[in-house]
Amino acid sequence: MTSPFTLSSSFKLNSGFEIPLLGFGVYQTPPSETSAAVQEALKAGYRHIDSAAFYRNERACADGIVKSGIPREEIFFTTKVPPQAISYEGTKESVRKSLGEVGGQLKYIDLVLLHAPFGGKEGRLGAWKALAEAVEEGTVRSIGVSNYGVHHLDELEKYIKDTDAKLGKGKGGVLSVNQIELHPWLQRRDIIDWCQKRGVLVQAWAPLAQANRWNDPSLKDIVKRTGKTGAQILLRWSLQKGFSPLPKSVTPSRILENTKIFDFELSDSELAVLETDEYDYHGWDPTTSSL
Repeated sequence: MTSPFTLSSSFKLNSGFEIPLLGFGVYQTPPSETSAAVQEALKAGYRHIDSAAFYRNERACADGIVKSGIPREEIFFTTKVPPQAISYEGTKESVRKSLGEVGGQLKYIDLVLLHAPFGGKEGRLGAWKALAEAVEEGTVRSIGVSNYGVHHLDELEKYIKDTDAKLGKGKGGVLSVNQIELHPWLQRRDIIDWCQKRGVLVQAWAPLAQANRWNDPSLKDIVKRTGKTGAQILLRWSLQKGFSPLPKSVTPSRILENTKIFDFELSDSELAVLETDEYDYHGWDPTTSSL
């Protein structure tokens, strides 16, 4: 069967803007190595770069984008408001700083996410209000969240609906993305269901399970039968599940390898064997944090 995806496949966000489905992540990439890695990614065909203020490499991402020679309008750049800045004033300042890091080179930011559902209700909703204002000002095109569980999403949805009812449609902001850790051993079906019913794109961070599951018998069996690497299979799994995976690497060969996922398709039986009920998260899991 011919793959329905290509390296240029995109998704139309609720904001109306298009986002390339395959993204390039730069978490834990040192600033000194980020520009070169971004240039390698863009050379390999990526057009979607995912950074964050917390990563401290926004400026280096912008440098790599400019040095690639690819027109700005062809590249989608994401950053995030750091967890400690989740409040109205904190987010205002964070967006201002991020624009200072990249604005001179990129002019605008395609997508800004709240990095975690911290700050309490007042902080979260104030932060969202600040993002909605940034969109109105034209410095940010689309907005979303990261690591939000269903209860956080419900809270935000109510705020958006209430604000729209009071001030007019769109005044509450438009939720376009929820970025969460996602792979076959952490499937988060409740969050996925919530987002997909509302047209919210689910982005998968750590889509390769941080290379901790290469010895999984089901994955190894698919590797053997397809001749593809474990990384390629996991990225293909994300795409076929309707997600936007964000693999990271600083190794040119692996950066290129992770784009070679459009010449094959996982069968229904292969997708089924990768269905698990495990809850194997890596690092942190803010989706479970209380309101």
